[in-house]
Amino acid sequence: MSERQAGLHLWGRITSINVRKVTWALQEVGVPFERTDAGLAYGVVDTPAYAADNPNRLVPLLQDGDFTLWESNVIVRYLCARYAPPDTLYPAELQRRFDAERWMDWQQTTLNRAGGPAFVQLFRTLPAQRQPALIEASRAAMAPLIAMLDAHLATHSWMLGEHFTMADIPVACDVHRWWGLPLPTPQAPHVQRWFSAILARPATRGVLDIPLA
Repeated sequence: MSERQAGLHLWGRITSINVRKVTWALQEVGVPFERTDAGLAYGVVDTPAYAADNPNRLVPLLQDGDFTLWESNVIVRYLCARYAPPDTLYPAELQRRFDAERWMDWQQTTLNRAGGPAFVQLFRTLPAQRQPALIEASRAAMAPLIAMLDAHLATHSWMLGEHFTMADIPVACDVHRWWGLPLPTPQAPHVQRWFSAILARPATRGVLDIPLA
């Protein structure tokens, strides 16, 4: 990692929701990239070389030549701003751009925190050690958020309106994770319609069509 190479290199396992976001964004903008598994069983993140570029020792980490970047939603913004056609994934008009920013922050600070505990319990915790109360609390926290998202999408084709933007990527990754848990699927027809349109995008292949792990 200390040796810089031309092109884009993504570090992180695809089973990470945050790595899924970045992989999808890379595929949306259509630039060649390499991805190296890192984190959990793959290790790498605890090496001095990795820590020099990402002192959090987490995934993902993006290398774009001599430039490195961590924090998944920031990486998505960067890729859309730098590599997507102007005013497509990264809105040019200031208020639309910050509308997208708002939803991306909401995913990270609210949606992810509500649904994450159930995922950890059901996929990263041994059955004998699971705490049903934590799963139920997570389900209860997610219910009003999915309802809020459903109400928003009742009047929007995509998160910002008529066009797919960077705002859709993090929110859809969280919905993908929530829909993939062995829990009752919420009645959210507008979210389901939007998510079906998300899955039809070719750039989601290898990201949202693989199971949780």
